Formats: sequence, C-alpha cells, structure tokens
Amino acid sequence: MATNHKGLQEVEPQPISDEQTPLLSNSNGHSNGKPSGVPEPHRRESVPAEAASFHASLEAQVERERREHEAGTIPVADEPSTGKLLATMSSLWLSTIFAALDSTIVATLSGPITANFESGRLFSWIASGYLIANAACQPLSGKLTDIYGRRAGLVFASTFFAIGTTICGFAPSGWVIIVGRIIAGMGGGCLNTISTFVASDLVPLRKRGVWQGFSNIVYGTGMGLGGVFGGGINDWIGWRWAFYIQVPFIVVAGIAGFLTVKVPIKETDTSKAARVDYLGALTLVAALVLCLLGLNSGGNIVPWNHPLVYISLPLSLVFLLLFIYIEDKVAPEPIIPVRLLLDRSVMAACLTLWFMTMAVYALIYYGPIYFQVVRGVTPTRAGTLFIPQAAGTAVGSFGAGLIMRATGKYYLLNVFMQILNLTACILILTTFNLTVPDAPPFIYLFMEGTAHGAVLTITLISLISAVEHKYQAVITSASYAFRSTGSSIGITISSAVFQNILRRRLEARFEGLPGAADEIERIRDSVERIHHMPEGWYEGVLEAYVESLRGVWAVILIFSLLAAFASLFMRQNVLHKTLERR
Repeated sequence: MATNHKGLQEVEPQPISDEQTPLLSNSNGHSNGKPSGVPEPHRRESVPAEAASFHASLEAQVERERREHEAGTIPVADEPSTGKLLATMSSLWLSTIFAALDSTIVATLSGPITANFESGRLFSWIASGYLIANAACQPLSGKLTDIYGRRAGLVFASTFFAIGTTICGFAPSGWVIIVGRIIAGMGGGCLNTISTFVASDLVPLRKRGVWQGFSNIVYGTGMGLGGVFGGGINDWIGWRWAFYIQVPFIVVAGIAGFLTVKVPIKETDTSKAARVDYLGALTLVAALVLCLLGLNSGGNIVPWNHPLVYISLPLSLVFLLLFIYIEDKVAPEPIIPVRLLLDRSVMAACLTLWFMTMAVYALIYYGPIYFQVVRGVTPTRAGTLFIPQAAGTAVGSFGAGLIMRATGKYYLLNVFMQILNLTACILILTTFNLTVPDAPPFIYLFMEGTAHGAVLTITLISLISAVEHKYQAVITSASYAFRSTGSSIGITISSAVFQNILRRRLEARFEGLPGAADEIERIRDSVERIHHMPEGWYEGVLEAYVESLRGVWAVILIFSLLAAFASLFMRQNVLHKTLERR
C-alpha cells in the first residue's frame, strides 16, 4: 500500500521475477489485476523469502559454472629451454623404450614359450593380454594424471610394469604368464601416454611434430629391438631372462622420470578420488575383454557357433553402448570425451589410428612366424628381419615432424603416406611366398614402417590441434585407446583367420591318416613342431602355412584400405607457435 511521507510517496517493493513469474503481472504479482485473497501482511513476509531464494539460486549457478570450468581447465606450463626439455623427455624415453620393447618381445618368443607350455593356441592371449591392459588403462591415464599429476602417474606405471615383467619371468604356466603380461601392460601403456602428455604440456603445436618424431624413433627402436632382444636372449640363456633383464632398467627409468618431470597440477575443491570415472573404466574394460574373448575363441578354442561366442560378442556391444551413455550423460569428468569424438577431424584421426594399428600389429606378430616357418630362420634372425620396419617408423615419424614444422601443413603428407602404405601391403600379399628373394622383404617392411611412423605423428597433431588446450590429455588418451584396441583386435582377428585356415588346410591334406588329428593339434600348438613331423608331412604343412599367412596378409590390406579412407576426412588445422596458441 502506497503512503505519503513529507511529500514523498512510499511504494511497496515489487516481487523479484523469475521464470515462473508472469512478465505482465501487476504490483501485487497477478496478471489479471485481481487480488488473490492472500492477506497483505503475508505477502510482505514472502518478499524477503523470495529474494533469498533467488540469491541462493544465483550462488548455486555460479558454483556450478565454476566447477564446470575447473573440470575442463588445466594450467599451462611455462615453455622450458631446449636443454631442460631434452633432459625431461630423455628420462621419459628411457621408460618408453622398454614399454615398446615389451609390446613385441613375445613375437619371437612365441615359439619357445608355447613349446615350453605346450599350448600354441594361448599365444594370442599372451600377446593380447599386454595390449588389452594397455587399452584398459591408457584412457584413464590422461584424466588421472590431470588429477594426481604426471609424476604420480609415472610412479604407478613404473611399479606395475616392473611387477608384471617379473611375474612373466617366474611364470610356472601359460596362464600365469598371461597374468604377468596384463599387469605389465597396465604400467607399460601408461608410460607411453604420459610421455606424450608431457610433450604436449611443454611443446607448442608447430614444434610438436618434431618432438613426437623423436618419441616415435624411441618407440620404434624399442619395438624393433623387442624381437631381436627376445630371440637373442632366448638363444643365449633362455626366454625367461628376456623378462628378468628388463626389471632393473625399468626401475631406474621410473626414478629418473620422477626427478625430472615438472608439470603443474590442476587443483579443485572436489576430492581427487571423487573425480575419477570408475564406472566408465569398468564398462570399457568389460566391452574390450568380452569382444576379444569372442574373437579369440571362435574357430580356435571353440567353434564359431558355440554359446561362448554368441554370448560374449553381443554383451561386448551392450557394454560399449553403456560406456558411451555413461561418458555422455553420467560421468562428471569422462575418461573419453564422447562429444569431442563427434568432430569430423577427431573421429577421422582416431579411426585412422585404429585401422592402421590393426594392420601393423598383425604384421609384427605374424611376420616372424612367416620367416621362422616358411623361410626356416631362427627366432633371432626373424627379429632382425623386422629392423627395417622399425627404422622406417623412425624415419617416417621424424621426417613428418620436420615437414610440419617447416610448412605448418599435414593433409597432403598424409595422403602420400597412405598410398605408400597400401603399396607395401599389396607387395607383401603378392610376394611373401616360398620363393621370395631375401632383399624385397627388407624394402617392403621399410616402406610400411615409414608410412606408419608418419601417420602416427600426423594423426596426433591433427587431434590436438582440433581441440582446445584443456582437452589435450583426454583426447590423446582417446587416441591411445583406439591404438590399443586396434592392436588387440588386429592380433585377434589375424589369429582367428590364421588358425582357421591352417586347421582347414591341414585337415584337407592329412585327415584320415593314422594319428592325423593329434598331429594337426600339435602343429597348431607349436610352430617348432614343423621340424619334428612324420615323414611326408613337411611339404604339405609348409604349403598350409603359406596359405594361412596369405589370409593374414589379405586382412592387413583390408585394414590399411579402411585407414586410408578414414584419413581423408581429417581437416587441416592451424598449428600455433606458442603454448597459448596465439
């Protein structure tokens, strides 16, 4: 009610409007101009309550926006001098080289290990166990090291890597060595990603390709040495020492990294443990394990129409969909930013990595089998024949980095490298037989390695240049998830193709002979069995191996075609010269 006081008119304060207050209300808060029947004193008492509620709502909105900002923001480090950067990255590369070495060490140890445990069909799990653990832990590493710090991540990764490698050395059975490979994979995978995160933290985009080239040289050297190292140690003192010898170096590398890595940690009011996306990690692991269980078992351990296959593969899809829902709708800080993957360039780069890694790991794991069985070389010699592939990876990666630093462009470079990779795959498919000369495999593997190394660098730069600085670690984690799942799926699919073709070819040639069923199983269990077969079997088994491996080469070509097609959808983004992207 308005009153006059010394010539001034006193007016009742208007209620504070919100989304539920009609815009055309009168002074009493009614749109029709009629009283509501609420007594005047009661209306006066409600005004302060409404104002308090409005201010509380504003404060809640401010707090919510602050948390959303903190969830996607990380502090930008000062760009270090070249000397400090080299010291920091060298300590990380010392860890990375052993993680890379461990990813391929069982390629030439497959024969001795499976012969020791008399179970060649577990070979895919000995190889994939390490890579599955990579796939499970690498997506978490970006967010976890954002929360706890890069140095804390290094301590975790080095510890698990050392423990898992030790278990592999002491393993009394095939299943124990698989457990050791899984534990080692948890640590080794994180070592690779943390090295990449730190480089992205400290190096501007325009220079990033060069430093990634150095990283890929180290990684490629480790992968190349894995087969040689494993085969050489096996021939000298036995396959177990290939694991024992690594442990002290892993420990030293972890300590060096802890002392030199200095990257600022993002701090928030929310507890660190509460920010970890455990549910997303669990559903992702379930999807991966079920998928690989079905692929590895079908046609190998059980028939493709077995209930194990029918149950595991659909369940894998269910968990994958659940994972996507959790990451998009539930997780406050998702381990993989699903919405970022909707960007055309981001998705194209991830798919390119995915298919390319399938092809490369299938070649890395079945190439040595071709050389050992078809060409009759020792495990050590088989490992040395893959040195050109590792050298090509180093040359391609570093060369791509230099070109991007000089030009700031990468799209046409990617097209050229995809053509080079497809050419190498076609040559491998058409010439890797019983009569191929010694020189061509070196050339083809170098071509494939060059393309692979360049694409690794190109796709990483394409990814991190397509997102804001605050998303660098999580999108890099996503790319490593694609790489890790690609390596696991590539080995599993190629193993399924190889084992099924080998079984059918051996049964077609020898079924009906005395003891044929048992002999065929022994041949499938151990590649070394080819040197201890019944009379008259050798030529037929050799031809069966060539045909089975040709199926693997065909699969590799298909993967490479898919990678090339996906890469065409990447955009050319600006490569900034400062960490602040100015």
